[in-house]
This record gives sequence, C-alpha cells and structure tokens, in this order.
Amino acid sequence: MEEENGVVIIVGAGPSGLGVAGCLSRLSIPYIILEREDCYASLWNKYAYDRLHFHLRKQFCHLPHIPFPSDFPNYVSKTLFLQYLNDYVSHFQIRPLYRRTVESAIYDDASGKWSVKARYVLNNNNDDDDDDDDYEIEEYSSRFLVVATGETANPFVPEIKGLDGFAGEILHSTQFKSGKEFKNKKVLVVGSGNSGMEIALDLSNYDAKTSIIVRSPVHFVSREIVYLALILLKYLPLKMVDSVVVMLSKFVYGDLNKYGIKRPSEGPFYMKVKYEVESVENDVVLLKNGKSYQFDAIVFCTGFKRSTNLWLKGDDYLLNNDGIPKVSYPNHWKGKKGLYCVGLSRRGLYGATEDAQNIANDIKLMMSDLQNDVTKN
Repeated sequence: MEEENGVVIIVGAGPSGLGVAGCLSRLSIPYIILEREDCYASLWNKYAYDRLHFHLRKQFCHLPHIPFPSDFPNYVSKTLFLQYLNDYVSHFQIRPLYRRTVESAIYDDASGKWSVKARYVLNNNNDDDDDDDDYEIEEYSSRFLVVATGETANPFVPEIKGLDGFAGEILHSTQFKSGKEFKNKKVLVVGSGNSGMEIALDLSNYDAKTSIIVRSPVHFVSREIVYLALILLKYLPLKMVDSVVVMLSKFVYGDLNKYGIKRPSEGPFYMKVKYEVESVENDVVLLKNGKSYQFDAIVFCTGFKRSTNLWLKGDDYLLNNDGIPKVSYPNHWKGKKGLYCVGLSRRGLYGATEDAQNIANDIKLMMSDLQNDVTKN
C-alpha cells in the first residue's frame, strides 16, 4: 500500500521525534511520524514508574522553542512532563501515525529518496506473538529520514542461568510502577543507574526489604555538579567534562575508599549498567562472589538495546550496530543521503533539542539548495 508522503519521515514519536516535528513545523516543512506504539512518548506514558522525576533541572529538559512553564518545579515530575508534552503536541498540531513498526528503510539512488516499509497493525491481539496480529504493509518515500527511536528503544534483560525458573516475580524497570506492590517482600534491584537507585528508594519507602547490586565502582555526584557539567558540555568535549565532574566529586566528598567505595576509571557520562548475578535456582539468587540470597522479586534496571540495524539498510557512515552514532559530537546528528539521527548524543533531552534544531535547519538549507538547482535548470 503506497502512502501519501511528506518531505521528511521521522521514525519514532518519543520526545526527540516530537522535537524534530516541532522544529520542522516552525519552518513549514512537511513531515510524517511513524510510531510503533499507540501513543506518543510511550516510555513516559506507559512504561515509567510513578515517582519518576527528571534528574536534571527543567531548563535542560524542554523541547525546542517551548520552555517549561515558570511555575513548574526545577525537577519536573512524570505527570507534569506528560502535561507539557500534550501542550507541545497541540501547539504544533503533531499527528503521528501510530502502530507503524518500520521493517525496512532503504535509500534508492535512482530517485534520491528513502523507501520505508512499515507494518501497520490493524488489530492487536494483546499477546507477545506479533504474527497473530492483523496487519498490512505500508510503503512511504521521502528525501529525508530522521532516526528518532532513541537510546531507550528495547528493554534489555541479561541472560542468566536459571532465570526462567525463578519462583518469584521478574520485572524490567519499564514494568515497575510503585513500591507499594512489594510491601514486606524481599526484592533485588539489578543495576545502579538512575532508575535502579530511584526504584530501590521507592521500594524501601514502601517497606520492601530491598537489595541492590552495585557490581562496579560508582560515582557520587550532586545535582549542582551535574548542573555545572551540563553548562560545560556546551563548550567542552564530553571526556573533558567527565574529568571536571570527577575532580569536583573528589573535592566535595573526599576519599570514599575508607567506606569501601571505589570510583570508576571512566567518567559518569560514559558509565554503563553492569550486573553480577551468577545464576538463579527457584527463589534463590547466586552471586558471582559465591553468596546466595532468597528473593520474592527481581527488578532489572539493566537498560535498553536498539534495533536500528535490523531495519536501516545502506547506512555505513552514521550509526553502528548498536544504533549509536559513529560520528563524534558535535557532528553526530548528520549522516549522508539525507539521513539524520536525534537524541543519541548521551546528552539527554538537552542534546535532543540541540539535534532537532540542527536537523530542521539543515533540511531547510538542503531544500533551498535543491529548489535553486531546479530554478537554474
């Protein structure tokens, strides 16, 4: 089925994709957004825990051209952010095409356009077998393609021996809502990133008997230090900012070795979640240090994987096999043949906003050049 097309195809209607749409709208550039879920910002709408707040100040988290209202708190809650996104979508009249899972995107040299095929689910049977859904394949084409599927595309749970036979409840952080469901239960949180720490706190606040695996050395960084780091990121490379953050952390918190806490060799902006579970047997978790513990539930805060490499064909320049830009900041957002990516700079929403503005301005320039060539001929 061939569809009516815009000049730009945006894959993904998360905050990053919405930001690109807002920027394109301001420049009167037509576009379409293909979104696999049934709503925009699905991670926030459907897969975020109740107590979620931004860990950065609001001035670093708004989308292009519309700041947060002045009466919003410095650290915006999930509820307020969704309210903000609703207003953003209404303001720019953004209308994503939902339940469209992109299966391939191939650049056609003859036409100079991207050919995109998407599976449009007509009737979701609400199970894990996509083959049971009623669907049709739609085809789109455009001169420009924006990958806006983000860093948090597909929840990742590590392969652990015996995990399938765990007697308790197993959740990824995207399935966790509130600690009140785990009152008086023994819960293991795997992963010590922002989500892991916040979910562990939420569990403890609801009287769950909470344990958290922190396999690797960790950084202690205050909100004020992160605030300064984000300002420095405007002017300095990421590795240099990491060094400044580590230096300030040492100055503020001193030597933490006496508490058994070691700092990582890599900076906080390059840290990745790691785990140290050896195996699971019934309701007992065996760690790699030989110790074992009984748990009623395990919450995996082990991050996400990306599947861009499965559907994006012909790109050997912009993205690697894990869907992360090969090209270094600040040129990471622009590929070749009209290909772009947004929200993959490891700078959160602040980086996504910067990417979206760069992409829209570049497409506007490219369109002007194309129009000039047509006029000359």
